[in-house]
Amino acid sequence: MDLKLDGQTALVTGSTAGIGFAIAHRLATEGASVVVSGRGQEKVDAAVARIKDAGGGSVRGVVADVTTADGADALLSAVGQVDILVNNLGIYESKAFTDITDADWMRFFEVNVVSGARLARAVFPGMLERDRGRIIFVSSESALSIPKDMIHYAVTKTAQLTIARGLAELTKGTKVTVNSVLPGPTRADGIESFLRGQASDPDAPLAEIEAEFFAKSRAASLLQRMIEPKEIASLVAYLASPLSAATNGAALRVEGGLVTTIA
Repeated sequence: MDLKLDGQTALVTGSTAGIGFAIAHRLATEGASVVVSGRGQEKVDAAVARIKDAGGGSVRGVVADVTTADGADALLSAVGQVDILVNNLGIYESKAFTDITDADWMRFFEVNVVSGARLARAVFPGMLERDRGRIIFVSSESALSIPKDMIHYAVTKTAQLTIARGLAELTKGTKVTVNSVLPGPTRADGIESFLRGQASDPDAPLAEIEAEFFAKSRAASLLQRMIEPKEIASLVAYLASPLSAATNGAALRVEGGLVTTIA
């Protein structure tokens, strides 16, 4: 299927690894001119090289810390016009609610919420003026199915849904869309240490630890396995495409059936 992304500039935050990298790679293979963004030069260069080696077409990297206003300004200045913005940057951790400090709350909001809102605020007016554009927030199933050991993370993911829907309301009558996607537990960098930290036997084989995680912590999952980053990227690529024009203001689940509610 031709997603008709040729000539479109796509900026993907947090795209040196995991879901962000898979999204950047997929958009590049679909013909978009992709900007990989991260805080470290070595990781950015490696991600760009991997995408090019895999036949990803037009891709370049920009090193910037979008959790700061100066970093976001530097990134946007380097990129220029953005046709597709994928706000993927995010952090997570398992932590008891009573142990979550004020500093933790502020850090999670700065990284998971404010960084994306900051970039969206910058590119949104231009999209409306050109009557064309896509903004996609990578949220989480935790926005709807709140994990008791990650409440601060879940709150930020719910906030992303609010921003996306609110911005979508401002696109009425235009060809700009704003949507969010809700991945479930995904196989990416850092997930092994996260799983081992929750396992009854941290030294057990990873396959056993993963099975225990789904049996005990994510029993509602219909998939009963980690989602692959490329499975998230497929949905994001469609949302970035002109083919998805009728999908706006939506929170689309790609979480393996973990969320049990219909609405």
